[in-house]
Amino acid sequence: GLNFIDLMVRQGNIDNPPKTPLVPGFECSGIVEALGDSVKGFEIGDRVMAFVNYNAWAEVVCTPVEFVYKIPDDMSFSEAAAFPMNFVTAYMMLFEVANLREGMSVLVHSAGGGVGQAVAQLCSTVPNVTVFGTASSFKHEAIKDSVTHLFDRNADYVQEVKRISTDGVDIVLDCLCGENTGKGLSLLKPLGTYILYGSSNMVTGETKSFFSFAKSWWQVEKVNPIKLYEENKVIAGFSLLNLLFKQNRGGLIKGVMDKLLNLYNNKKIKPVVDSLWALEEVKEAMQRIHDRGNIGKLILDVEKAPTPLVS
Repeated sequence: GLNFIDLMVRQGNIDNPPKTPLVPGFECSGIVEALGDSVKGFEIGDRVMAFVNYNAWAEVVCTPVEFVYKIPDDMSFSEAAAFPMNFVTAYMMLFEVANLREGMSVLVHSAGGGVGQAVAQLCSTVPNVTVFGTASSFKHEAIKDSVTHLFDRNADYVQEVKRISTDGVDIVLDCLCGENTGKGLSLLKPLGTYILYGSSNMVTGETKSFFSFAKSWWQVEKVNPIKLYEENKVIAGFSLLNLLFKQNRGGLIKGVMDKLLNLYNNKKIKPVVDSLWALEEVKEAMQRIHDRGNIGKLILDVEKAPTPLVS
């Protein structure tokens, strides 16, 4: 799986970027080739998907058994590689952090991306949830059925949302690195939750420099706790990789994966795969994400031959 975080790693826009040489990638799917001595529950030949703390973009991957899950029989390898990061992130933000319930409303940025599409699908599993999404206008035709109200990402979405829902929304999911925190908080209903879970503007160069990045974070820092108290609002952050690899919550994630696979088996959710790329095409694949060209998930396929360049 190719994720925004992989672009951040490449650009060094993360805490303690790893030293080179490095094999990137945090999720993969494949067939079990070997097991550790004490591993139970898996056999050689099993079809599995896994989280990996780097090194996923390789022909052979090694990871602790707690991060490995069996693939349902009717799920393809490419769907499986598109599944863990996006759906676990979306599920935990909606249900563990924000407590999504019937009749609530959600605003999600980058509605056409992997997490955005997972959020839209999971919202549809709860009755009467209204989803507001922002996305580049060229994606609207392809994703218009997955969200209730779709806005151009460059439009004044605050006014658009308030026009439809005068008292705002219950949940705001923000992957745009905090520059929109003030706008997001202003849209929250009382007892609403704003969740910051990514920094995609930092990757695409829309936050033009590290200085303006720091400035945007400085604005975030000025969120006033007393104001949160007076307005009954919740502000939260979510990082799946930190939860898995720094905070040892693999057991919690396993419970979430069980629920997600149950939803998949009941045909309630299905990963959206944008495109498959050979490992040699990683530069072009990363550029497609950088330019926000994708709808759903990009996959690096170790068995795919590079597409010949057209002169």
